[in-house]
Amino acid sequence: MNISRIALAGGVAASTVLILAGTASAHVSVQPQGEAAKGGYAVINFKVPNERDDASTTKLEVNFPTDHPLASVMPQPVPGWKIDVTKSKLAKPLDMHGKKINEAVSKVTWTADGGKIEPGRFQQFPLSVGQLPEDADQLVFKAIQTYDNKEVVRWIEEPKDGAEEPESPAPVLKLTAAAEDAHGATAASGSGAADKDAAAKDKQTTASASSSSSDTTARVLGIVGIVIGVAGVAFGVLAGRRRTA
Repeated sequence: MNISRIALAGGVAASTVLILAGTASAHVSVQPQGEAAKGGYAVINFKVPNERDDASTTKLEVNFPTDHPLASVMPQPVPGWKIDVTKSKLAKPLDMHGKKINEAVSKVTWTADGGKIEPGRFQQFPLSVGQLPEDADQLVFKAIQTYDNKEVVRWIEEPKDGAEEPESPAPVLKLTAAAEDAHGATAASGSGAADKDAAAKDKQTTASASSSSSDTTARVLGIVGIVIGVAGVAFGVLAGRRRTA
């Protein structure tokens, strides 16, 4: 009996933890496809779950950080959604690939155009972004989610390290260490490997040619020997006939 009660209590506790975890994680978030390395470019997805049982999400607004502006932001088309990209003038121009950039994307808005996020569903909104900052460990995007019943949820609270997750956390993109330019090293190692392969092939070709040459020589000598042998036999026969005569 005690064992059954303990098992029941444990099951209830585990269920409660799962329910609370599900509730805490059901907010707008952002994740990269692969890695988002400092100083590079990345494809990121804004994941938008529907938290309501009686309404559908019809709009998402994502505000971009002003302290680390991104000059290149390209949205991927999402069927059933209209996309608006808003740019703003920069107080300090960006230097990007040798060009001065005077404006950057400040907001991207997805508005339902035949589509919607129904209860119990989620939708991902992909963006290609760059160049990511080299002097930051993360980027915070403040998002606003609108439902078809006119309810607006603001995911704008910035999470703090060591503190509990806020009630309405803003999506945070974690940046990884800058990727080393391994292209040259890879090319060099690839070149070395290619040289080794070429050397091996040359060696094999030389060996094959040498073997082929040896075989040919042996065959020629064999044929010559046979010819000489036949000639010797014929000479012997003729000589024998002359003596008999």
